[in-house]
Amino acid sequence: MSVLSNPSSLPKFKSEDLVRMPDDGNRYEVIDGELYIHDPTHYQHQSACGHLASALDAWSQSSDLGEANIAVGLVFDDYNSVAPDVVWLSRDRRIEALGQDGWLHSAPELVAEVLIPGEAHFRRDCWIKRELYARFGVQEYWIVDWQERQVDVYRHERDELCFVKTFRSADDLNSPLLPGFSCRVESLFFSFPSMSPTISF
Repeated sequence: MSVLSNPSSLPKFKSEDLVRMPDDGNRYEVIDGELYIHDPTHYQHQSACGHLASALDAWSQSSDLGEANIAVGLVFDDYNSVAPDVVWLSRDRRIEALGQDGWLHSAPELVAEVLIPGEAHFRRDCWIKRELYARFGVQEYWIVDWQERQVDVYRHERDELCFVKTFRSADDLNSPLLPGFSCRVESLFFSFPSMSPTISF
């Protein structure tokens, strides 16, 4: 991941600049006027995104309370536009947030980011984006770590997203925000099959 920032004497990057970015397989986001460029993501990262979205979507269909989506454009203002890995929003919030441009323009209730290896990615998801999501009213933030096979949960309190609990591999992930939702953390992560033993003759 790289970050392109502007000296204070130059204009900041704006949300509208994202539509002019090249279609090169990278993901582009603007946070407080800085441009973040993410390389194509790891197989395990995408697998965790898909499994989490599927679990949330299955519960959403049975409860009829909302819906999940993956990497949807989320525009908070002129200088803050991101594409979270997974979001969940209630039906009422979707009506309020979804613009005619197909992007969300206010915070979903739940945002999840799946960590990508590397210090810069860790800082972005665990600090920069957590502060951004708290500032604009995300109620719950999940940081999914496929390497450690765990999920850190943060909830909105006193204008901050405060750490609540780490759900580990054998735990059932749940939330008061999603009544009745439960998902075994281990089920979110792809497991490579073990190698067949070598047979000697």
